[in-house]
Amino acid sequence: MAPLEKRAKVSWLHSRHMHWHFQIPSWPWLTHMMYKAVGIRLDSGDLAYLSVEARKFFHAVEKEFVVVGFGKTSITASNDLNEETIDALNKQGHEVDAFGIGTYLVTCYAQAALGCVFKLVEINKQPRIKLSEDVMKVSIPCKKKCYRLYGKEGYPLVDIMTGEDEPGPKIGERLLCRHPFNESKRAYVVPQHVEELLKCYWPGNSSNSREELPSIHEIRTRCIHHLDRMRPDHMRRLNPTPYKVSVSAKLYDFIHFLWLNEAPVGELQ
Repeated sequence: MAPLEKRAKVSWLHSRHMHWHFQIPSWPWLTHMMYKAVGIRLDSGDLAYLSVEARKFFHAVEKEFVVVGFGKTSITASNDLNEETIDALNKQGHEVDAFGIGTYLVTCYAQAALGCVFKLVEINKQPRIKLSEDVMKVSIPCKKKCYRLYGKEGYPLVDIMTGEDEPGPKIGERLLCRHPFNESKRAYVVPQHVEELLKCYWPGNSSNSREELPSIHEIRTRCIHHLDRMRPDHMRRLNPTPYKVSVSAKLYDFIHFLWLNEAPVGELQ
């Protein structure tokens, strides 16, 4: 057990900063006995402030009792956390290592119902299009490839969809990117890097063998990597800049050709 004067000093620290629900002086002693503390959980109060004070306390214990690594003891925060509260904590500054999210994860407060719609784009090698008075609901026909085009600064500029048989974009070659439905929205892009985005894992009736799916950890790593490469204004929480997805000039022409051919022509009498 630690000397009395050291225990007294730790007790003074704990009474000054926060009320603990365990005997903190026993922690360093247990560490010396090869019982390593996992961490603490903060479940109420000012989580940012309490986490900072807890970290200071852990560092003080590490220094006073010479317990190497005790200052890095894990701090977990919970209590109805969601994206907004975590964003606020990040802006305040905190020492939380992990967030315990339960209620908002399983109940899906932001979107109580998950809407999922299947839209057919090709059947038996015949391109199909769904027509609607709402242009946002018009589907983009045929089997496609998708590429991400990067600019000089290393950020993605735009994603472009092409027909399956079209040649892919090439680095340094100017490419016309078009909005699928608005003829006036178009731009030339000279990509400094091209990344193909789609990969077929279930070929259906194809004779090609199915590829092995990546692990959940590989999928997570890939997702984080792509998010980290986005321009900051695309990722900000308030009024983010919409990221553009375009189509090639050839696919644009085919969309509108099929649209005109499939749309019924009214008759006035």
